[in-house]
Amino acid sequence: MVTLYDVPTDELIAELSDRLEDRIEEPEWMQFSKTGANRELPPQDDDFWYVRAGSVLRKVAIKGPIGIERLAVEYGGRKRGTNRYRVAKARKETGGKKIVRTALQQLEEEGLVETAKGEGRRITPEGRSFLDDAAAAAFERLDRPDLERYA
Repeated sequence: MVTLYDVPTDELIAELSDRLEDRIEEPEWMQFSKTGANRELPPQDDDFWYVRAGSVLRKVAIKGPIGIERLAVEYGGRKRGTNRYRVAKARKETGGKKIVRTALQQLEEEGLVETAKGEGRRITPEGRSFLDDAAAAAFERLDRPDLERYA
């Protein structure tokens, strides 16, 4: 049986985003929202919301129970610092918490994640099954002989 650990991450997230397009919907505010303070523009991809939701689902399955703050740190990046007279050192900036929170709420409404009291969110058995089915489908689409040992 193929699990989410047996498939390359990018292939799994692509499969999850295709499957989540039918189950969740992108908020209307997303076209105007940046993904963090370290970004200048909103995401330009049409399927960004579904890719991020698939990525959040995968991270909850691997690192769960995990909260919004830790997930925002995962999606953060470097922000270049500037000073009036010189360039300051870059510092770490967290990602947007509203994007993570809304994606988790939508995944929770679908029954894929659940709230772990005082610990954040964790994957449900239905969510684990959803991930394993997506991993199996992504594995079948792959044409890489080096992954045959996982089958």
